[in-house]
Amino acid sequence: MSTTVSAAEIGSPLSDNRHLLAWIDECARLCKPDRVVWCDGSEEEKERLTALAVAQGVLIPLNQEKLPGCYLHRSDPADVARVEHLTFICTPTREEAGPNNNWMAPDEAYRKLGQLFDGSMKGRTMYVVPYVMGPLGSPLAKVGIELTDSVYVVLNMRIMARMGTRALRMLGDSDGFNRGLHSMLDLNPDRRYICHFPQDNAIWSIGSGYGGNVLLGKKCLALRIGSYLGRQEGWMAEHMLIMGVEEPNGDTTYVAAAFPSACGKTNFAMLIPPKRFQGWKVWTVGDDICWMKPGPDGRFWAINPEAGYFGVAPGTNSLTNPNAMESVRRDSLFTNVAMTPDGDVWWEGKDGVAPEELIDWKGRPWKRGSTEKAAHPNSRFTAPATNNPALSPRVNDRNGVPISAIIFGGRRSTTVPLVLQAFNWTHGVYLGATMGSETTAAAVGKEGVVRRDPMAMLPFAGYDMGRYFDHWLNMEGKVEYLPKVFLVNWFRRGPDGAFLWPGFGENMRVLKWIIDRARGRAGAWETPIGWVPKWADMDMRDLAVPIEDVEDAQRIDVEEWKREIADQEEFFEKYRSTMPKEIVLEREIIRSRLERAGRKG
Repeated sequence: MSTTVSAAEIGSPLSDNRHLLAWIDECARLCKPDRVVWCDGSEEEKERLTALAVAQGVLIPLNQEKLPGCYLHRSDPADVARVEHLTFICTPTREEAGPNNNWMAPDEAYRKLGQLFDGSMKGRTMYVVPYVMGPLGSPLAKVGIELTDSVYVVLNMRIMARMGTRALRMLGDSDGFNRGLHSMLDLNPDRRYICHFPQDNAIWSIGSGYGGNVLLGKKCLALRIGSYLGRQEGWMAEHMLIMGVEEPNGDTTYVAAAFPSACGKTNFAMLIPPKRFQGWKVWTVGDDICWMKPGPDGRFWAINPEAGYFGVAPGTNSLTNPNAMESVRRDSLFTNVAMTPDGDVWWEGKDGVAPEELIDWKGRPWKRGSTEKAAHPNSRFTAPATNNPALSPRVNDRNGVPISAIIFGGRRSTTVPLVLQAFNWTHGVYLGATMGSETTAAAVGKEGVVRRDPMAMLPFAGYDMGRYFDHWLNMEGKVEYLPKVFLVNWFRRGPDGAFLWPGFGENMRVLKWIIDRARGRAGAWETPIGWVPKWADMDMRDLAVPIEDVEDAQRIDVEEWKREIADQEEFFEKYRSTMPKEIVLEREIIRSRLERAGRKG
């Protein structure tokens, strides 16, 4: 490998790919690290880098008897979440990025960030992190290379992706890899940017150490760049879980589901069926990201590109998600959670009452009853998928799994029923496109405002959202056996403000009807907005809530839906120039159905 700068100590390259070596050399000349270290993904390397991170204070060892192989990281208090306002799509024109994205011209972005990257790694190590998103050898998988000065990033990436020499072997001599450059710089929020260059298959991230901004294989490549590449190459990158539902006879149906944040996506992906469903199993293929491609048999085939879970800790417990709790018991990294005096971890919503004393996420003493949170509300765990007791045996299948149903779901206290099925693919795309969740008073100052989050992709679509809807619609001509599309709402409330549906494991009852509909063996009623279950086809035996509550959760109020259609006006206007005419027409058809239903009473 050619030298970078005279002061740099260059580690032995693990590849002779000339495209890769030239790019690394270019980046090293810009960032000026003291040394360049290639990561091979080995256990020896993990032990060495973990020891280094502990010595540098980046990681704090936890109780190795209770949590073997687990460590705690405390990030800068001003660097604890994704920064959507500093995240940019850098396409040649603003129109390509669309109103759903912040835009910066590529030349301007390279110039602005180039000035920040210049010398940003002086006195530091540049780590070369090769990784694969997706099963090794899969035609759907993508290779990325991240250059970073953060050992925390390296240790997280080895959990979240297939990292090391195996990625380099898959890359071979090709130049078809995502080029990711990251430096923490000084963590100054005023010098923080996450820029995506879709035409160059490149990502530049600077000024942050938070996972969502710096684990470049995750939201950056897997969704923002991935969605752009998917449109160009004829596949789909979606913010969706993938689960397999196995029946007592051994038949397994695979489902993908999109939920905005705080709507229970990870809990649903790791659902454990209640006792009533003896012999049923739910297998987790993925909890966050789904890549789907039309297969030769006329179906969608999907992979989970990730190899781990980067989950929100608060609210996770043995009731809400026992499989997640099992997954974090070993070889996991915790970020911004609290620590007990004996080296265990704690967060709000964990099992049991809070201990009398803790060390909070900022490293300060904390006592029970404090008005401040012990763990940051966005504190995280990074856990290997192999720790999940319900991990699907097909998670590493190179061809993926066939998707029979797609589920959309938001947090709505009124209007949206517990479950409904779209009439057809276009109607399903409309339901996903107009999906939303209600905000809280703490978030926006007014409770109950619906924030539209199309397909749960609003922060992650790497191009104009209207064209994104068009890409969804175009799949109808490429997939013969399209998945059935459903809308769910676990969060409907009654007049007293209480939830009408118990949720969690009981969601299996709704999931079973979805599976039965996908397989053509359950009945439904036609309503103005979609198909809803016939009660004879919903297994409600031994359900510990009144049947009247379930009926209220499933109720469709025509006047409420008329208001729902009217409330979509601003959303449709925002994407008016590129909104597909089929989506506009679908809205008018539903409006007409509602008017007719209203006249019938």
